[in-house]
Amino acid sequence: MNVAQRNRLQSSGLAFLAAYVDTLGFIALFGLFTAHVTGNFILIGAALADTSQMSILLKFLAFPAFIVGVAVARLLIAAIQRRNGRALGWSLVLQLLLLIGFMVCGLAAVPVHSPTAGYVMAAGLLGTASMGVHSAISRLLLSHLAPTSLMTGNVTQVVIDVVDMLRGAADAGTTERCVKFVWPVLSFGVGAIAAAFAYHAIGFAGLMVPVLILVALIVREFGQPQAS
Repeated sequence: MNVAQRNRLQSSGLAFLAAYVDTLGFIALFGLFTAHVTGNFILIGAALADTSQMSILLKFLAFPAFIVGVAVARLLIAAIQRRNGRALGWSLVLQLLLLIGFMVCGLAAVPVHSPTAGYVMAAGLLGTASMGVHSAISRLLLSHLAPTSLMTGNVTQVVIDVVDMLRGAADAGTTERCVKFVWPVLSFGVGAIAAAFAYHAIGFAGLMVPVLILVALIVREFGQPQAS
């Protein structure tokens, strides 16, 4: 597998994972976006303007949980890089542990009746922290890939590139860039759909899918020769 194919597989897998976790969290946890801070801000604003809506405490706490995930990932990555260690592998392990916590607390919370129940809150905050780690990894270690949790910019770039190709204004890198951005978009859409069906079929156990994706990425990362 060449570098381009490896990058495409990695970005597609992580985009699928991000959409899957975000969609399952949204369905299961009263509209919580675990990977989409903007969405939570919108829901908080809507809820504040309409006091008849359900409690928004979880959505308020999700923002600092996301920040903690990013901050911890940053500190971990910096510490490992100082020792020339496998920063990507160990930061993926951190995300995996948080995601497993999300799944375990979600399973313990069943049946989910209240957004302020203890296990529900724990599940939401662990899920959000895991996606904070995901975002930090994307920015700090995988910046050569297209973003895997924020699709607005990806779709914008794909449309720009397609329009340029159709009007004959594309340069040598336009097609390559379009392919780079379009695969995460497609994978994100598939992940969102898969999560919805999985949650309705097996509930929080559906989180085993992104858990297994992370395990596969971690095994591959630690199985590669370390760059000197």
